[in-house]
Amino acid sequence: MSLAARIALAPVFFYRYFVSPLLGPRCRFEPTCSSYAIEAVASWGLLKGMLLAIRRLSRCHPWHSGGFDPVPANPNNRKQSL
Repeated sequence: MSLAARIALAPVFFYRYFVSPLLGPRCRFEPTCSSYAIEAVASWGLLKGMLLAIRRLSRCHPWHSGGFDPVPANPNNRKQSL
């Protein structure tokens, strides 16, 4: 993962390790939104991955049922190691 991607994901890691433990499990999706964001950036790159993560977060509200919502497969298989 590029340095720019790691910097862009810093708020996600902060939320995951410092805020989420205080709030308890609240995510209505599987995988969690933070896991989704990290996987999306790793699979699709910074720009497309962040757009996918933002789209996912926009569905996180009381009127959405949640459930299993994996990161779409990248046909180019550009997945990079974390």
